[in-house]
Amino acid sequence: MPQIALSEETVRRLDGLRTEGESYDDVVSELVSIYEAEERSMATGPDESG
Repeated sequence: MPQIALSEETVRRLDGLRTEGESYDDVVSELVSIYEAEERSMATGPDESG
C-alpha cells in the first residue's frame, strides 16, 4: 500500500473530521466519495425536477 506524508496542519484538519474510532483511511475515503459525487453532479448539471 502506498504511503503518503502529511503536513501537521493536514493531520490536525483530519483529526477535526474524525469521529471516535474512525481511521484516517475511513475519513479520506469518505472525502473522496463526496468529491466524486460532487464532480458527477456538476457534470450532469442542475437537477431540473424541482
